[in-house]
Amino acid sequence: MEKLPMTAAGYAALETELKHCQQVERPRIIQQITDARTHGDLSENAEYHAAKEQQSLNEGRIAELEDKLARAEVIDVSKLSGDTVKFGATVTLVDEDTDKKMVWQLVGEPEADAKKGRISITSPLARALVGKKKGAQVEVVTPGGAKAYEVIKVEWR
Repeated sequence: MEKLPMTAAGYAALETELKHCQQVERPRIIQQITDARTHGDLSENAEYHAAKEQQSLNEGRIAELEDKLARAEVIDVSKLSGDTVKFGATVTLVDEDTDKKMVWQLVGEPEADAKKGRISITSPLARALVGKKKGAQVEVVTPGGAKAYEVIKVEWR
């Protein structure tokens, strides 16, 4: 069973979503199924079939969240330090072509969210960054072609 590295915040977010699916969504869907059953013939009852589909999706998500939480390896980023990029590091990069600055935190797959500045440790950019230090040049092959970056700062938040 492969471990999933994640931050404490990522673990807490998964736990919160799991509780919501179990304690809010599950009872709500069960009530919908119960209500739909009272409307007569189940073979032609669209509400019933929609509720059963919702139930299936919710139960699948619960199983997925339970699996991720069981395999989680929580890493306390606040206890990490150093000048080398590794899991949990917040890295400031400059695109060498456009001089555009970017800030990324390397996190576990379940908590990756590019809009919030968090990329998965398994992403091509993160894999290229791991082991690098401030001032290092990094080349990453992306679907749009090769990109070159310079590591400006490595910090731990």
